[in-house]
Amino acid sequence: MLRALSRCHAPAVRLLSPRTAVMVETVRGRKSRTDPKAKSKVGRVKTPPPVDPVEMIVLKERFTEYNLILRALRLEFKEQMLRKKYEEEVGSVAEERAKREAEEHRSLMALNDAENLRMRKIREQRMLKEAEAAELKKREAAILRQQELEDYIKEKERQILQLQEEAKDFITPDNLDQRIEEALDNPKNYNFAIDKEGRVVKRTAFQ
Repeated sequence: MLRALSRCHAPAVRLLSPRTAVMVETVRGRKSRTDPKAKSKVGRVKTPPPVDPVEMIVLKERFTEYNLILRALRLEFKEQMLRKKYEEEVGSVAEERAKREAEEHRSLMALNDAENLRMRKIREQRMLKEAEAAELKKREAAILRQQELEDYIKEKERQILQLQEEAKDFITPDNLDQRIEEALDNPKNYNFAIDKEGRVVKRTAFQ
């Protein structure tokens, strides 16, 4: 019995104390800020328990995943509650709005189809005009090339005819003696001066 009383000091004091006395229990509290450090703990150095880095990474990942899942569940439940409350309060309004939005969507789609058809016709007309312009430009380029070819052929024919005319005055072994006699009979003096207009202003006497 004494051993049991020693375990629970406060109840024993309460039982053994007279009824007229004031019961004051001693409470073990914390030290104040001004109290010095205990002598038995002066040399103690607190070292944190070792932590495994791999385990810490795993725990952080699991904690992050747990928070995400919990947040998603909360948002899902909140959305369901708000949707249910909204449907209960303004269900007919929501139905009318959905019908109105569907009708507006159909009208907008019809307007979009009409605009697409109009733009398609404009695009086809533009492409037809561009094709016609490209074909016309192609024909004009072909005509221009043909004209250039004809002009080139005419120029070459003219050069050939001119060369044939000039070939009549060429010196050949057959008329070599005749040309020498004509040069001796008709000497020419090329020692003269001309002005800016090409007129002969001074000529040296032929010797």
